[in-house]
Amino acid sequence: MTGPFGILSPAWAGTSTARLMSEESILRAMLRVEAAWAQALADADQAPAESAAAIKAISEDPAGTGVEVEAIAAQGPGGGNPVIPMLAAVRHALAQSGESDAALHRGATSQDILDTALMLLCRDAAAEVLDEARRAGAALSSLSQEHRETICVARSLTQHALPTSFGLRCAGWLDGLTQAMKRLELAAAALPLQWGGAVGTQASLSDSLGAQRTGALTADLADRLDLRPMTRPWHTQRQVILDLGSGLAGLLAALGKAAGDVLTLQRPEIAELREPAAPGRGGSSAMPQKQNPVLSTLIRSAALSAPGQLSTLYLAAATAEDERPAGAWHAEWPSLVELSRLAGGAATRAAELFEGLVVRPDAMRANLRLSGDAVLSERLMARLRGSFPGGGKALQDLVRCSVVEAVPLRGLIEDQLGDRITAAELDELLDPLQYLGRAQEFIDAAVEEFAQHNATQHNATQHSATQHSAAQPDIHPQHPDQTLVQPEGSTDHV
Repeated sequence: MTGPFGILSPAWAGTSTARLMSEESILRAMLRVEAAWAQALADADQAPAESAAAIKAISEDPAGTGVEVEAIAAQGPGGGNPVIPMLAAVRHALAQSGESDAALHRGATSQDILDTALMLLCRDAAAEVLDEARRAGAALSSLSQEHRETICVARSLTQHALPTSFGLRCAGWLDGLTQAMKRLELAAAALPLQWGGAVGTQASLSDSLGAQRTGALTADLADRLDLRPMTRPWHTQRQVILDLGSGLAGLLAALGKAAGDVLTLQRPEIAELREPAAPGRGGSSAMPQKQNPVLSTLIRSAALSAPGQLSTLYLAAATAEDERPAGAWHAEWPSLVELSRLAGGAATRAAELFEGLVVRPDAMRANLRLSGDAVLSERLMARLRGSFPGGGKALQDLVRCSVVEAVPLRGLIEDQLGDRITAAELDELLDPLQYLGRAQEFIDAAVEEFAQHNATQHNATQHSATQHSAAQPDIHPQHPDQTLVQPEGSTDHV
């Protein structure tokens, strides 16, 4: 893999998404687009088959043919983007091998190549992110069901509020993840080809081939790359990028919320959860007794980094002037790549975190007891205010007295009500397990929605694979005079 390796980005370092979004992968994706277009032209008898084959060979082994990512990066400032030096390197490689460049970059512009290459990479990155997210979701689904009756305290504005179950807390994390996955899946499935030529009119191709055949060739290219056909070029209409970036950032937010909760619940004074242990992870360089919550920390750091990257995409979209933007388009590239890396890293860490999360029910019960019977004051107010001597105000004062003076609330209630309430009735009123509302129903709903969504996605993937062999558009010339003829070395629209 060609860097960055992530020495300052442990949130995604070493993940498959990082490898997919490496600079070498970006170069290979751009070459893949060029090769697919060359082959589409050749198959339509619009370019020499030998030239297309040579371009394909270069795309499969760029370094072996002298197309080096480091050199292209170094030469990128000369044209403002990496496509221009890449084309020069490919032409040099073709010339060295005695092959023609007649099939290379015909009627395309640099933005067509780079936008399309990034769509390929982001589509594949989203698939990897979603695979890891499903692992995390499956683990949360299991935790939700296993701990549906594991009682703990719910906190509101950092304070003990009411009883809840740890299963419901996990179901909340699961629900957030499921909704974020749906949004990202929709964005990834809609990623289109970009193919507009110099200013988004496809004038060069249309002038040579006619509009109908240009449209058919464009559709053929989208099919070859397994991207959505475009309705029109989107050089300066960047909603596709915003939808994708928002989907990635939304997933990061869902994982970041869960990781933040896990971080809090791992504090020694709370100690309700613990991250899974692994050799070489979580140690301190100075304090050997510490076991740091590294997975949660990395997930949270990725989530905190996402909004800045997303804001760049929105600012770039709002300032994409004219028909081809200067600067706004360029600003997108690193932010989109980094969002993909961050989402991949966070999803991978989350899968490991939730698959091995250590739950401590005893600590949860102990923390719930810290608030005593007052944690059920909402229920007591609803049930007893009508019959309590002095009414609701007196009962509320009694609850406050219990909290401030650390006096058991049960005894205070018994003193006030006497034989008007039995011990069994008071036991029932003060049982946390009897005041969980619709928690079980909500757990089931979150688990079921995740399961149904996964099943739907699995079936859709199988159907898509079955249908992918659909008929190709008719792109072959019907009349000899419609054949595209362009001299070697003709001007490219960069």
